[in-house]
Formats: sequence, structure tokens, C-alpha cells
Amino acid sequence: MSNHLIDIVQNLGRPRILVIGDLILDRYCWGDAERVSQEAPVILLREDRQEVRLGGAANVASMLRGLDADVTMAGVVGTDLEGRLVRLELEQKGVDCSGVVSDSHRPTTMKQRYLGRAQHRHPHQMLRVDREVRSPLSSSIAEEMLGPVLENLESYQAILISDYAKGVCTREVAQKVIARAKECNVPVIVDPPGSGNCSSYVGATAVTPNRLETSRATRREIKSEKNAFAAGRLLCAELDLEYAFVTLDSDGIALTRNTGESQMFPTRKREVYDITGAGDMVLAMIGMGAAAGIEPENLARLANVAGGLEVEQIGVVCISREEILTDLVTHDTHAHGRAGKICSLDELSRHVEARRKLNQRIVFT
Repeated sequence: MSNHLIDIVQNLGRPRILVIGDLILDRYCWGDAERVSQEAPVILLREDRQEVRLGGAANVASMLRGLDADVTMAGVVGTDLEGRLVRLELEQKGVDCSGVVSDSHRPTTMKQRYLGRAQHRHPHQMLRVDREVRSPLSSSIAEEMLGPVLENLESYQAILISDYAKGVCTREVAQKVIARAKECNVPVIVDPPGSGNCSSYVGATAVTPNRLETSRATRREIKSEKNAFAAGRLLCAELDLEYAFVTLDSDGIALTRNTGESQMFPTRKREVYDITGAGDMVLAMIGMGAAAGIEPENLARLANVAGGLEVEQIGVVCISREEILTDLVTHDTHAHGRAGKICSLDELSRHVEARRKLNQRIVFT
């Protein structure tokens, strides 16, 4: 199977993908946690550096660029410094921001995290401050955001909706996009909000909820494969989906089709350092594969690999095709042991090509 996945990754091409959703700026403030303040029973943090990163749908767009997709972003920022920073970060990564609109009546969503080092040791998050407006977009702003992208929707190979419940992904926006996408035969993949409310996404191609979101959406606990399959079938029926990917953290991904067929794709055991960004990476990988016409079973397998690589990182990191290829090639070698040394000429050619793309030296002994 690894050989087949290697072929798929090598032939993903450079699809054009539209990302719609809530744009978030993540600001990190690092410093030394020195002592308890005299003013109140709180830790005094002596800040020594700041860092800004893309979050929400902007992070999905960034991850797609890391996978070598051509990406257009549609979303809303405020007329503030944070909004300018989001645009700048996206543009520097090569994302087309023609669908990004500035709204003077709402601030750019920002999550500010304070991380302190005690006695210069590994930093720990002490506090997070969120600045956001969750009210739905006005019709005029929604129209301004969607206008340019809806006109050219047929030029995209996939559409990803990343809903963080900050007001951008209204029912009106979602249904306009889904209806137009159906006319153009473009798949729509949705990562629903943490509330699990998927009602706006009737008619989408697929959804990618995690365990908690699935539980909230279907009002049932997800404690087993059987639970996950039943929930996936319910989502497919209620939302008229082609398939549902229920992500189950360390257990893998449960895939259910609208025919009722279900299959579990377990993930490999990994060292988990930080789960931040794993859901965005799964959405990006599934969207990338869907744009290339890959069958859902292999989308789940590749999403497991991409999400697994993400949780091995500290903080949000864009996983590249080369890293995915390295993981597939390495696992294939370890999985087959000596037997893996015996292969056909076609299999050998695939291995050599994969390692050549990774700039690895190839020798004959």
C-alpha cells in the first residue's frame, strides 16, 4: 500500500484550491515567568519576544501552499494592524487574497498566548486572550467576499470550508458556495465548528469532524469504531454527503460513504508533542487529494500520515510533500524488513524516484 501512496503523492500535481473561512491571527508572547506579582496573585511574565502565525482558515491555506497547491483565500479581516498582518503573511506565502475583505465593523480575530519559562526551562502556556466578534457577516460583506470567487468557481479543483464559528461561514455563504460548486462539479470539503453544528453544510461533498464535534453533531458518544460508523452514516444521511471522515485522534480516521459502507483507517503510533493544527492539516491533505481525484480511502490514509507528522511538531508547522514521502518510504522499508529488499523493477523505480525528490543520494552496491 505504501508504494501506491508514494505514487499518489508524487502525482498530486499543483491543483487550484479555494479556502473559505474564519481568518485568525495567532500571537505568541514568550518570556521568563519570574515571580508572583505584588499587585495580585498572578505570575509576572518578563516578555522577551513575540511571534505571529496564521490560524484558522488562514492556516489551512498556508498548509496547502506547503503541499504545493495554488490557493485562493476568501475571508474577512478588520481594518486594523492584525488584519494587515494576516494579509501580509498570506501574500508572502503565495496565497491569492482576492477574496479577503476588510470589514471596519469587526476586528480581526486574534488569539494571544502568553508562554513562560520557569528557571529557563521549556515554556508553558500561562494564559490565552481572545479578541473576536462572532456575529454573522452582513449580507453586503458576504457578497463582497464571495463575488469574485463565485464568478470563477469552475477554475478550482476543490473548495475547503474551515468554520471556526467566528461569523464568516453563515448558512447563506455555505449554501451559495455549495450550490455553485455542484453546478461546476467541484468537491466541497468542510471542517465544521467545535459546536458540531453542521446544518449549514447540507449538500457538501464531505465533512471532517473530530471525535467531539461528531458527538455534538449527532448527539451520541463516540467510544468505538461502531459508534463512529453509525455517526458517519447519520451525518451522510442528514447532510446529503457523499462521505464523512470522522477523525479519532490516536485511533485514526473512520470513513463512511453515503451507501453505508464504512472502513476504519488506524494511524501509526507516534510521539505526540502538540496536537495544535492537526485538524487543519487533515483538512488540507484531504482537500489536496480530493482536488487530484483521489479515492476517499486513500484520502484517509494520507490524512493519517499528514496529521501524524503534524502532532510530532511543537506548534503549527506546514508539512511538505517531501516529509510525507519520507515518512511513507521509511515506513515501507521498516514494515517489510528484508522482504522489502526484494521488489519488482517498477517498485524499485518508484523508490528511487521518491528518494531522488528528497535529494537523497542513491548508490548501487
